[in-house]
Amino acid sequence: MAKKAAAPLEVTCPCCSSRLSIDPQLAVVLSYTPPPKAAPDVDISDAARILAEQAQRREDKFRESWEAENKKEDVLARKFEEALKKAKDQPVEKPMRDFDL
Repeated sequence: MAKKAAAPLEVTCPCCSSRLSIDPQLAVVLSYTPPPKAAPDVDISDAARILAEQAQRREDKFRESWEAENKKEDVLARKFEEALKKAKDQPVEKPMRDFDL
């Protein structure tokens, strides 16, 4: 004989307000409905200010990347000079091979 199918339980999560449909006989979640998302709390009158701030941030990031790119050649040249000085100070040794170990 087949058992009578019990009606699924509808439960609301106290933490996130999502809806769960649970089968009591199988003890599994049948469906999950996420909670409705709230609209962002943005005032339309502040839109011009927000856009200006975003434009300023974009401009600042572009300026920083432009300056970094302009200094790139000097930085690489200085790093090369430092590495060359270190290499001149160290004695010349025969490189160690895996076979020598």
